[in-house]
Amino acid sequence: MRYALGIEYDGSEFLGWQRHSNGPTVQAAVEAALSFVAHAPVTVVCSGRTDSGVHAACQVVHFESEATRTDRAWVLGTNTRLPGGIRVLWCQAVANEFHARYSARARSYRYRILNRTIPPAMQRHYLSWERLPLNAPAMDRAAQALVGEHDFSAFRTAQCQAKHPMRNLQGISVRREDEVLTINVQANAFLHHMVRNIVGSLIEVGRGERAEAWLGELLAGRDRTVAGPTAPAEGLVFLGPKYPAEWGLPQELSL
Repeated sequence: MRYALGIEYDGSEFLGWQRHSNGPTVQAAVEAALSFVAHAPVTVVCSGRTDSGVHAACQVVHFESEATRTDRAWVLGTNTRLPGGIRVLWCQAVANEFHARYSARARSYRYRILNRTIPPAMQRHYLSWERLPLNAPAMDRAAQALVGEHDFSAFRTAQCQAKHPMRNLQGISVRREDEVLTINVQANAFLHHMVRNIVGSLIEVGRGERAEAWLGELLAGRDRTVAGPTAPAEGLVFLGPKYPAEWGLPQELSL
């Protein structure tokens, strides 16, 4: 039987989602916990990989198991075997055709920046920091040039393994509340470091170092070497994917 899981995690102590031999990863921890509950090896497929230090509010994965367990047993049993920085939020059986990655039609991220002269102490793992004043309305206006289907090569890391750089950015906003700027982005899919590279360029606009039209020029130029730096991982949260309602997943994940 195929199951879908919703997973929340703090990426501070992990070297990203994807399993590898260089250190702790979220995927390895989740698979080990599920395998214990299933009494058999379990492999999971995620909706979108996250990098080292990046968090997730609702990563969605699917896996297959012949073990007879209730949804509640999968959730509670798996959580007893997970480190404190990872929690399964829900589990449900899904059709065999469901695929956590390929069935998703959109994905959303949130990036938060503390904009003051002193760096954060209490939330330093969940906020990026910029000491120079940032003009949030200017950043928001500049970001609108990215909306639509484009070649996002200017915001793609050299290590990106995607087959092509075309992505449909469905919406982006930059808002300030007191000392914190929040950047929300939704697209059909993202390139490696795409959100952090966009944020790095927006910060230069926010500082007044670049004109608002610069984001559109970068997009058209397709040259990563002239864009802004990659923003730190700490401020980034993968909010989760969106699926057609026909899959019957929780409402907040349905289009």
